[in-house]
Amino acid sequence: MKKLTILAAAASATLAGQAMAQETWQMTTTWPSSLELIETDKKFVELANKLTAGELNIEFFEGGSLVPAGEVFGAVESGVVQAGGDWPGYWAGRDAAFSALATTPSLFNAVDYANWIHEWGGAQIYNDVYGQFGMVYLPYGLTNNESGFRTNEPITSLEDLQGKRLRLSGLEQGMLLEQLGGNQVSMSGGEIYQSLERGVIDGAEFSTPNVDWSAGFQQVTEYWATPGWHQSASVFGVMINKAAWDALSEETREKLQIAADATMMWSLAFTEKRATEAYAKFDEAVTINRYDDETLEKVQLMANDVIVKVACENPNSAKVYVSMLEYLNDYAQWRDASAPFNLGRTPNGPDVQAIKDCM
Repeated sequence: MKKLTILAAAASATLAGQAMAQETWQMTTTWPSSLELIETDKKFVELANKLTAGELNIEFFEGGSLVPAGEVFGAVESGVVQAGGDWPGYWAGRDAAFSALATTPSLFNAVDYANWIHEWGGAQIYNDVYGQFGMVYLPYGLTNNESGFRTNEPITSLEDLQGKRLRLSGLEQGMLLEQLGGNQVSMSGGEIYQSLERGVIDGAEFSTPNVDWSAGFQQVTEYWATPGWHQSASVFGVMINKAAWDALSEETREKLQIAADATMMWSLAFTEKRATEAYAKFDEAVTINRYDDETLEKVQLMANDVIVKVACENPNSAKVYVSMLEYLNDYAQWRDASAPFNLGRTPNGPDVQAIKDCM
């Protein structure tokens, strides 16, 4: 009788353990299914569900299906959903530091972000900033340089930006555009096509060539000004409600981190391949103009001033940029010594001491 009681108790504990282990999360994103950016979110969910089978099941919903895109942050923060895919720059109104965690003007390329996140302390900084809002953050997506402005009047020099109403994301990016005589217009990706078609804006930037092609911008613009100095690379990831994260076992959390790391590597190769294919299609559909090197160097120097200004106005922004610039200075020794066979350029970025002095 005692043996049967023990067996029954063991069986009950096993069933209870299985019930506790099988968590179900709802995850949404800022991207509708019509934009190719959603593929990175889907890849993460696919890998996460495979790795955590029997422990966690993530139900994924496209952007706008549960909450509007602009409300994903609040939905995760409040626990309405357990997770949300994002581009951190959308939340710069909550803390300016989110802008640099998403992209930089004329500074980091995608590999710089990968290096910094994984080996130079960047991952902890993401969690420090998102942690202020009760969230854990797993960066899982990278894209390289964004396309640039798409217009119906050619832009071949900085002077051509004068007076233009341009859809542009990013805090530093908007400040830089205003210095160049343009006007920043903020709107979601889903609004850009009609705004260009109706002449509400004079031009727009959105993402990499493949994403821009999926949005149909070649149908409503004739010119493309490249490279996209405003966003030298972009980071995407998943916001996770801290209480939901803490409810998982350490092993399950580790598996989610592995899924995020694997998705990040995949995303860079995937988007570079797709961007290459889209560039060829754009080359046939529109006229492509490239800024000369002198113009890009002028933009670099102006961007440096804007970065220092933003950093000196916000302690978290200063923390992010000091870490980024210390990485660039550290990595420059090896990157420059092995040029041109290493990973990109060492940018002529801001003076890190100028930011430290105002912290």
